[in-house]
Amino acid sequence: MGMELLFIAVIILIAFAIFDLVVGVSNDAVNFLNSSFGSRVAPRFVIMIIASLGIIVGVSFSSGMMEVARKGIFNPQFFNMPELMVIFLAVMITDIMLLDLFNTYGLPTSTTVSIVFELLGGAVAVSILKILQSGESLITLSQYINTSKAMMIIFGILLSVVVAFIFGALVQFFSRILFTFDYTKRLKRYGALWGGVALAFITYFILVKGAKGATFIPAETAEWIRNNALLIMFYIFVISAVFLQILLLFKVNILKPIVLIGTFALAMAFAANDLVNFIGVPMAGYHAYNFASASDAPMTMSMGALGKAVPTETFMILIAGLIMVITLWFSKKARTVSETELTLGQQSSEEEDKYESIFLSRAIVRMMIGVFSFVRLLTPPPLVRWISRRMDTTKYKADNDSEQYPSFDLLRASVNMMVASAVISYATSQKLPLSTTYVTFMVSMGTSFADLAWGRDSAVYRITGVLTVIGGWFMTAMLAFTVSGLVAVTIFYAKGYGVGLALAFVAFTLWKNRAKHGEIKKQKEIDQVFNLKKITDVTDSISTTFEHMGLLLHEIRESLDITLNALIYQNVYSLKSEKIKTKRIQRWANIIIANVFKSMRLLQKEDAKISYMYGQTIRRLQKLADGHRDITMRSYMHVNNNHKGLLTVQTEDLKEVKELLDVILIDVETILDNREFEKYETVIENDKRLRELAEHLNQNQIERVQSRESKTRLTILYYSIIGNAMMMSKQNIKLIEIFSEIVKGIEKSTEFDMD
Repeated sequence: MGMELLFIAVIILIAFAIFDLVVGVSNDAVNFLNSSFGSRVAPRFVIMIIASLGIIVGVSFSSGMMEVARKGIFNPQFFNMPELMVIFLAVMITDIMLLDLFNTYGLPTSTTVSIVFELLGGAVAVSILKILQSGESLITLSQYINTSKAMMIIFGILLSVVVAFIFGALVQFFSRILFTFDYTKRLKRYGALWGGVALAFITYFILVKGAKGATFIPAETAEWIRNNALLIMFYIFVISAVFLQILLLFKVNILKPIVLIGTFALAMAFAANDLVNFIGVPMAGYHAYNFASASDAPMTMSMGALGKAVPTETFMILIAGLIMVITLWFSKKARTVSETELTLGQQSSEEEDKYESIFLSRAIVRMMIGVFSFVRLLTPPPLVRWISRRMDTTKYKADNDSEQYPSFDLLRASVNMMVASAVISYATSQKLPLSTTYVTFMVSMGTSFADLAWGRDSAVYRITGVLTVIGGWFMTAMLAFTVSGLVAVTIFYAKGYGVGLALAFVAFTLWKNRAKHGEIKKQKEIDQVFNLKKITDVTDSISTTFEHMGLLLHEIRESLDITLNALIYQNVYSLKSEKIKTKRIQRWANIIIANVFKSMRLLQKEDAKISYMYGQTIRRLQKLADGHRDITMRSYMHVNNNHKGLLTVQTEDLKEVKELLDVILIDVETILDNREFEKYETVIENDKRLRELAEHLNQNQIERVQSRESKTRLTILYYSIIGNAMMMSKQNIKLIEIFSEIVKGIEKSTEFDMD
């Protein structure tokens, strides 16, 4: 009966391997896809085919890595079959939950770190339980656990973060100085030599990673590759430079093959190195079961056989590779994770930033501004001017004419590939445990920093994003160790019931994460106010921005209704929700304002009047968003601080104000959406009524203040709501006037029907 339960445990491990492959590829696809996607080097299907081929080749090189799960973290001879199954089940359960959680929120993390610390957490928990049961000292724990491996992983994290960022920034800076942002002409001069260096690093990277993981490559050959690195790279450089020069003669953009070859290389490295993170533990469990089945005492025999060389089942590896490819093509969460790195590294600083600023990011920006100012003072002025000309970002041009600009150009994409390949291949040759995720992400951040993508307008937000991702990496290690240990303890004592409880919790977690991911995706779809990525028709874009303004007014009107009702009925939960919504409304306003700026740049000089009027919408939108935020925040703070509620008469007053403001906002929405300018007079009349009402209410409130019926806080809140209502009404009238004048001006000058 015992072996039957262990057989079921092996089946569960294999099923978990499939799930883990799916969530793992969703997380790690960012490593090898983002440079290609971000630069739009080729159509999506071409990039995916090349990455898929890299994965298939990579899995054939992965068999040498499978021993990490068997003996890399703990010493298997100190455990029997049931104890190992407890560890393996705890690891796989934790890994699926953890990676799926990070994928849901679009945060790339390291599958290597997660699997290592899950193995460490599960093994430590089971080892401590064994030691306590046997009455031994906890000092003997060092016999069970390979602690040096975990310390090397932590060292690798810190080293990779710093080294990858610095080298990415330096290589990108000097590459940009060499080629500038308008690199086409200079690429013809010395692009072949530069590309030869890039391909030398990338190709050597393929050889080193392949030689390390492929058991079918003789040890002597792998050693020869490592010992003759410089010679190999020289030959690759010469051949590549000649080949690229020939391509230049045929007017081929040589950066495209460099980026695509780099995509293949990183996809191959991912499959070769990281496949063990997904199927290594289930395969170790499978081998342990086979060893136990052949023994006379399967439940008590030592699993020391796992510490020896164990043949790897080729068909299992190929099936795993096929699952990885299928996941790569169809995973929606993989795209979510990719969006995070692309957003943090995009060249444009006018797009919406995903993260807000925090104290640490602001402090880093201030420190760096001081450092650069000091360096600038020490640098000769002619050199400063020369560097400024070479780093002129206004010369940046998209590498294609698609409807959406790429996040960055092909030069930066090729540097990403070259530096990531160089750092990882060097670390591999020196047997340093660097994470592919950490290196590729930090190289991408370093190159974007050197490319001046982190301007004064976006630096704090980008740094916050980077700190969030890095914090997630360390959180991965802590959560992996802790959760795996807890799951192991549960299964160790509860046996089959513990496994059932853990499986139920996994199912619940995956369901919740799926629902959360759906909410995040739905929220993006709900956001009807969107960035105009590329504007070619200024008339159409102006029309779109006014439609967006109508949507913004609709959102403000609904939010104000909820806010004032919640204030009247002292509903702090609704007010808290609306307080959160103010960020969304502010974000919408900022997006519309950015779109207005983009449209204004296309307006001709003869459209000076239209341009001036159109620019005035920015101030109106800011005042509307600020008025909404002020009402919401004041109402929330009043109720959240448990202050006395509004007087009955004040409640009735504010209801009248709300109803009039509602009517005004609805009419303005209609005008902006449907061009029903005949409603303008109605809006003017209602604005007049609102001001007369406000004057009357002001007199009544003065009497309440004099009679001490209304306290100071209530009076301030009351006046601020009425004052903001009048201000917002005025801004709506100004928007209509601006809209009407622009429509007339455009129709007169272009005879364009905006309908």
